[in-house]
Amino acid sequence: MTAPDPAPAPAAPREWWRGAAIYQIYPRSFADSNGDGIGDLPGITAHLDYVARLGVDAIWLSPFFTSPMRDFGYDVADYCDVDPIFGTLADFDALVTRAHALGLRVIIDQVYSHTSDDHRWFQGSRSSRHNPRADWYVWSDAKPDGSPPNNWQSVFGGPAWTWDARRAQYYLHNFLSSQPQLHVHKPEVQAALIDTARFWLDRGVDGFRIDAINFAMHDPQLRDNPPAPATNGVRTRPFDFQLHRYNQSHPDIPLFLARLRQTIDGYGACFTVAEVGGADAEAEMKAFTAGSNHLNSAYGFNFLYADALTPALVRDATERWPDVPGMGWPSWAFENHDAPRAVSRWVAPAHRTEFARAKMLLLVCLRGNIFLYYGEELGLTQVDIPFDRLRDPEAIANWPLTLSRDGARTPMPWRADAPALGFTSGTPWLPVGPDHGALAVTAQEADPASLLNLTRRLLAFRAAQPALQTGAMHVLAADGNLLVFTREADGQTLICAFNFGPEPLDWQPAQPDRWRIIERVGGGEQWALGGFAGVVAERLT
Repeated sequence: MTAPDPAPAPAAPREWWRGAAIYQIYPRSFADSNGDGIGDLPGITAHLDYVARLGVDAIWLSPFFTSPMRDFGYDVADYCDVDPIFGTLADFDALVTRAHALGLRVIIDQVYSHTSDDHRWFQGSRSSRHNPRADWYVWSDAKPDGSPPNNWQSVFGGPAWTWDARRAQYYLHNFLSSQPQLHVHKPEVQAALIDTARFWLDRGVDGFRIDAINFAMHDPQLRDNPPAPATNGVRTRPFDFQLHRYNQSHPDIPLFLARLRQTIDGYGACFTVAEVGGADAEAEMKAFTAGSNHLNSAYGFNFLYADALTPALVRDATERWPDVPGMGWPSWAFENHDAPRAVSRWVAPAHRTEFARAKMLLLVCLRGNIFLYYGEELGLTQVDIPFDRLRDPEAIANWPLTLSRDGARTPMPWRADAPALGFTSGTPWLPVGPDHGALAVTAQEADPASLLNLTRRLLAFRAAQPALQTGAMHVLAADGNLLVFTREADGQTLICAFNFGPEPLDWQPAQPDRWRIIERVGGGEQWALGGFAGVVAERLT
């Protein structure tokens, strides 16, 4: 008698983060609970029901740590405490508790490449060349003529070296001079950073977004960067005149990330995502996410700094992350705190409404994790901040040629008829957008056809489709304004088609009778695509 075939092994459960939708909150600008004009942790907690109703899986909080706020929290003075303007550790614990009760995971920023010069580590390091933390930062002697050790330039303008008379040496800073570079090559520095991650994991966080991680290690030989090739574009910073071969992107960074991942894995189902910018971003993102012992995911600036959203851009970005063994899992964002609002960047004002809707459908159809930036679900526009109201140090230094990041960090409009649109009872730290009242939450809640309600519908749609959550993606067409791709998983095949232009397009799949349209955004009937429209169809069995 022939033995029956063994039953197939059950499929491993999907990690919660794979295919997740994550909502980025910029704490200064989300909700102010105490009337000082600055958003805070209790304000976020009070509005988590709204976030949960969107249908996202997690929130990502931009920095809320103790900081002098010269770079608004990305200059950390204490990794293990909350800045008083945002609240207390007890407020953070209450936020995590409420988020988890609503089914939301909590991801926080970690800044491992640099600290504030107010940090006690740097205060010790600069005090002498012989103190216990003397080599926790990158120090170097001057050249014989007193000039900096090499030609490296900072992102925010000017040399990446500042002289410190106490040590009679230069220290490295890839960003502001008040953001000294940590010497992450040092095992004791790595251990201290991992201890900070452990502190927050013990408080219940579910993962980390790791800021500017490709800046975490430098070339110990301090070799000069070579000049960048000539370009027809406008260069507003000395940083742009170099190829950043030696001040960032060191090949030992993945070794540190593997050490970090080993600690994080001890806490269960956590999520880690790297932010990576620069000319070699894809190669670095793949190195930082390779295999199962590095970070879970990474995202770059393919869309964030793009001048236009085109089918060719989508094809190029997504095809760099094929569904093959050993390849990392991608993440995508159209907006964040460092980039102009997409509806102001990618489309003329006359078409913003329909474009924002098609853009949201595209986002939920992409393979990978997706990030929504606070207010993106409302279609918020970029705000023109006058020079005397600017807070962004990069924009102030390079005004008027660098577009201010402040314009994408303005207060969340909660109530159309309230002062400061319901963000604060005081004076907001940045002005509210003059057109944001019409986009406020209260205005859109009352409109079943609003972008807010469409976003809720589309996030629920994504969560219900196995192919959209984890399926492979294959681009079939990226011609002119037409983008067509398939998503496939667990026996489900979807075809997604988009028109990125204002004029209608005639399109239909091969054998159209084998497909059933299950979602549509924008005009058009059957397979025809109106201007700025998209359809998703499921193949019939």
